[in-house]
Amino acid sequence: MKNKQVKTMRDTIIEEISNRMEENKSIFFLTADMGAPALDKLRQKYADRFINVGIAEQNLINVSTGLALEGFTVYAFAIAAFLSMRAYEQIRNNLALLGDHKELNVNLLGVGVGVSYDMSGPSHHCLEDISIIRTLPNMSLFSPSDWVMAYSFVKHSIRFKSPKYIRLDSKAMPNIYEESEQFDWETGFVELNKGKDVCIISTGITTHKSLKIIDELSKDSIKTGLIDLFMLKYFDKEYLLKILSKYKVVITIEEGFIGKGGLDSIIANLKIHYQADFTLKSFGFSDSYLFQQGSREFLSECHGFSIKDIISSIKNY
Repeated sequence: MKNKQVKTMRDTIIEEISNRMEENKSIFFLTADMGAPALDKLRQKYADRFINVGIAEQNLINVSTGLALEGFTVYAFAIAAFLSMRAYEQIRNNLALLGDHKELNVNLLGVGVGVSYDMSGPSHHCLEDISIIRTLPNMSLFSPSDWVMAYSFVKHSIRFKSPKYIRLDSKAMPNIYEESEQFDWETGFVELNKGKDVCIISTGITTHKSLKIIDELSKDSIKTGLIDLFMLKYFDKEYLLKILSKYKVVITIEEGFIGKGGLDSIIANLKIHYQADFTLKSFGFSDSYLFQQGSREFLSECHGFSIKDIISSIKNY
């Protein structure tokens, strides 16, 4: 790919929201005492539509809901582990439940998903958010794999007036997609590579890992498919199944607990519902918190789903 640039999802999406705030006076930005260079600029420019509720994620949801009930479009920004779990009751009652009867355009920006806060330890790791958020009716669940996709989603988030949870990695990373890419939000995924017998399904940061895996396997003439599933709640299930039916083995990769309702469960449920005839193998963290100290690559090695581990598994099929 040409024109690769390394950026954070956080700064890119905040910058685009700021651009939209200039032309759209109905947008508010709220934060739970977060800091970022792009956020400092937004706060200074739109002080009348910027609210810092302090380290109070539950109140962040309450205030966001009140603004949305008055017809405003709201972006609420906090650390993903605390936003999705400390404020879960408020997300459920104020957004998911009330969303059955009211138009609420509240966009929850959770930064630090998976183990992107790798050195901060298990209190800041966010391995549960896919599982718990996708159980809630009326909540969209968006998991971008690069800053281009995160940036592109802002326009859609303004038009699509319902509660959304947006998973943002905290690390700067290169773009996978060109800035001109047109994403189909209703389809909810992109087929990045066509393979022969094995297809990988990934989301977020693990799409970067999956691309490295495909490159390594291609050196041994192993053609592996890759699907970047970015809408984890509402996506075109039948179209995805049509693609997966061409493969013998489907592999899910996620920075989350496997067998707990995450990405692997999404595909497993799809397989059961449509009686699909492929073997499913899942890679992620086992049923334990991560107390080892090290990078996200080190943590994945400790738990058996490093790039080397996954390549070895694919070669054994």
